[in-house]
Amino acid sequence: MESMIFRAFSLNGELDLNKLAASLGISKRYRWEEPMLLSPVTFTLIDEPEKEQLMVYLYHFGGVVFVNCPEEVISRLFTELKSVCDIFRDTPQLKYKDDYQLKIDDSAKPVITNDYAVMPSSGHVFVGIISFVIAKSVALEQIEERIDAVLDEVEEYIELLRRGKLDISDDKLAKLAATILTFKHTSISYVMVLDKPDITWDNPAADQLYKTMANLFEIAERFQEIKHKSDTLKDVLEVFTSLSHAQRSSRLEWIIIALIFVEIILTLFWKS
Repeated sequence: MESMIFRAFSLNGELDLNKLAASLGISKRYRWEEPMLLSPVTFTLIDEPEKEQLMVYLYHFGGVVFVNCPEEVISRLFTELKSVCDIFRDTPQLKYKDDYQLKIDDSAKPVITNDYAVMPSSGHVFVGIISFVIAKSVALEQIEERIDAVLDEVEEYIELLRRGKLDISDDKLAKLAATILTFKHTSISYVMVLDKPDITWDNPAADQLYKTMANLFEIAERFQEIKHKSDTLKDVLEVFTSLSHAQRSSRLEWIIIALIFVEIILTLFWKS
């Protein structure tokens, strides 16, 4: 039984494939939903993957999936791309990653699990779908962890609010708003995670592989959960902003009252 090893990473942000292609001397233009399939050794395009070939899929949403690549090849690609694409400079700290295996057995029935798939052939369609699903999964994992961290921070402010305090500065509100809007933007950008690859419409085996893997990795459910949490954070931010404005208005009213009082006292003083 032969096998192909996949290792997926999530970069810290979106990847401009057209800019990367230009830096590598590649004239092809990429649509947002179209991945770049590259040789990690020669940095040239690959037309169709082969089961013993070293390759890497790169996606606009920041997913990077290596196929059949040893550790030194992975490290070399990240090192080489640092000079042409800023987003690769944070790769030593990459914590969002996953491994998968495609086992090829002509006599076996198809089997698909969270860790591996058994297929009768290593057709490039299957390789592309596996890469696409695990790339989306690790990208979602990164967003999930970040949004949970923001929710934890917001809960601290909610607890203060329960005690009748609102200790949050305008700068902090602005940063919180920027973070939440980033999550909202990311959610919109990830609409493609709910779309099936075009090949699945004409290839029943590819369609079954995609549906099963997307279900196992809970892609749609995780996307909806991120969207729900983003909406919740947006609602909380609106409450904080309204309370902060009300607090500022109240403070301004007291200042005006104090100034009027001082003016009256001074007027009476000068008249006397």
